[in-house]
Amino acid sequence: MSDQEDDIILSELNDEDLVAQMFDDLYDGLKDEIEEGVNLLLARDWTPYRVLTEALVGGMTIVGHDFRDGILFVPEVLLAANAMKGGMAILKPLLIATGAPRVGKMVIGTVKGDIHDIGKNLVGMMMEGAGFEVVDLGINNSVDAYLEAIEREGPDILGMSALLTTTMPYMKVVIDTLIEKGIRDDYTVLVGGAPLNEEFGKAIGADAYCRDAAVAVETAKEFMARKHNRMAANV
Repeated sequence: MSDQEDDIILSELNDEDLVAQMFDDLYDGLKDEIEEGVNLLLARDWTPYRVLTEALVGGMTIVGHDFRDGILFVPEVLLAANAMKGGMAILKPLLIATGAPRVGKMVIGTVKGDIHDIGKNLVGMMMEGAGFEVVDLGINNSVDAYLEAIEREGPDILGMSALLTTTMPYMKVVIDTLIEKGIRDDYTVLVGGAPLNEEFGKAIGADAYCRDAAVAVETAKEFMARKHNRMAANV
């Protein structure tokens, strides 16, 4: 019976203990358990937005901090993000139906000539985990692909990724085109990828260089907070 005693029955936990258990399950990348937890909280009359912020974003924040501090590594974070996605799939239609507030919206893609996407995917997943809406353009994106996407989606943030030193300069091409069109200041531009650094980010005119997915989330939140403060000041 000893192995039975270790099995936690989620439905028997009170709300507080269930959320704490979901933090653990997210950390361990247990998708089925996260989906069950989300459904249980919804059945207990939690709003979709509360489930998102308190259970999922709360859990992914811990994952993000441990990833930043070198306690967790990419494979574990991808598992956690996959579990988060399972919960998000249940919540997304409900959030849209209830018009729940969003932290912000991001368009992200790897630049032209570059087909690397693990880092970009991780940023996208972590951003979703923080409550952002993410539109992923995939790999090998031209200036036109970025322009069409930001026109179509109206994001707050444009994220560009590159893993090759040869494709890094293309980020400047995109930013210069935004400047030419007079729309550069409409978006926060975040850049990332292994060969980049802070100096490069500044040199091409990006708002920030993000070392990894955890930093990207923190940076995006900071820029969104500033934007909200500016908007409030202008009211």
